[in-house]
Amino acid sequence: MKLKICGMKYADNMIEVAKLQPDYLGFIFYNKSARFFDSIIPKLPNTIKKTGVFVNATISDILNKINVHQLDAVQLHGDESPEFCKTLRDAEINSRSHQIEIIKVFSIKNEFDFSILESFEDVCDYYLFDTKGKLPGGNGYTFNWKVLKNYPFTKPFFLSGGIGIEEVEALNSFFKTQESKYCFAIDVNSKFELEPGLKDIELLKEFKSQL
Repeated sequence: MKLKICGMKYADNMIEVAKLQPDYLGFIFYNKSARFFDSIIPKLPNTIKKTGVFVNATISDILNKINVHQLDAVQLHGDESPEFCKTLRDAEINSRSHQIEIIKVFSIKNEFDFSILESFEDVCDYYLFDTKGKLPGGNGYTFNWKVLKNYPFTKPFFLSGGIGIEEVEALNSFFKTQESKYCFAIDVNSKFELEPGLKDIELLKEFKSQL
């Protein structure tokens, strides 16, 4: 199971988190977020995919951030359409030798109409299922994972939304169920923070050791 640690903000903290060898690190380019990233990403191991998180940004802004920060993946957390995703996927990325991964986010609470995903099937690489709340992300609580029993596709997805150390037992139980079959990665953020954007290294270590 892959691990994505999102909401990175401070360079020294990023370097320490990177030592834990997560598969993805997320940087939020949404200025209304407490974890808004407006700095320079330090040199990180090539094994870690730098992921830019955007909420209803323009194509040009996303392409600019990809090039400035040499991003490997883009997470779309707003109302982006299938056409938007296709345009982004088809765009020429300057000085890139590989295609950018596109992760499209959908928010869930107690139910979800999975038919709306059909038009996204060919224009993104992964889905990310987060908790529906007041904010685009980082609401701090989980959704009902049993909803994923009705997931009708084979596209791999990230499981997100309020996952913390307290959810380890529930996660390990989830991994034994049919609904986890296409779960590609776990996405964590606010439950592992000392303050917004500053990750608790020891808590992350403990989390990784228990999965």
